[in-house]
Amino acid sequence: MRLLIVEDNEELAELLAKGLRAAAYQADILSTAERARSVLQTTHYAALILDLGLPDGDGLELLRELRERNNPIPVLVLTARGGLHDRVQGLRSGADDYLVKPFALEELIARLEAQLRRPGQLLSNWLRIANLSFDTQGRQVAIDDQPQALSARETAVLELLMRSKGRVVSKKQVEDHLYGHSGEVASNAIEVYVHRLRKQLSDRGARVQVHTIRGVGYLIAEEK
Repeated sequence: MRLLIVEDNEELAELLAKGLRAAAYQADILSTAERARSVLQTTHYAALILDLGLPDGDGLELLRELRERNNPIPVLVLTARGGLHDRVQGLRSGADDYLVKPFALEELIARLEAQLRRPGQLLSNWLRIANLSFDTQGRQVAIDDQPQALSARETAVLELLMRSKGRVVSKKQVEDHLYGHSGEVASNAIEVYVHRLRKQLSDRGARVQVHTIRGVGYLIAEEK
């Protein structure tokens, strides 16, 4: 699951990203509101961690713009502004949560998980389709309750497809999920990962199918 960190303190941003990656998230880092504004228009993220004191403006303006465009991305504000007025202003501007620096990484991750567990968001402990199941915490795939070993990329693609059960996932969404906004992607990389995943599931008896919707994307569904 890919997150975006918008924080101009490079050392803090790197430490935060390292901690999130250790908790099985993927994290991209940006340091300005303008760059974040541009990236969020083209790249899908599960959640946004947003500092307010950015070098080119106030993060609250970016937050208000997101909500005015009806962008539902969960936003956790992470800032040194700890006054009551600041917290109220942040929440009323559209933040889903507000955490004051200094902070404990464990609390930040727990707050993110709480946001992502809410209806319509991405996080739940188990995903299931037919006899295929995926433990999002342990990162374990099982078929007929028997653990299956997949590569990290195959696992990431499977998770995205299972979280989007019943909906088509575009190739761009898969690219963003695997590589983020800055990753270099070979022209046929996504097709290769999807092909490998499809073969792995078929060979191991999963009663699901990964469909390619030509010109649109990919869809996972129970085998009929």
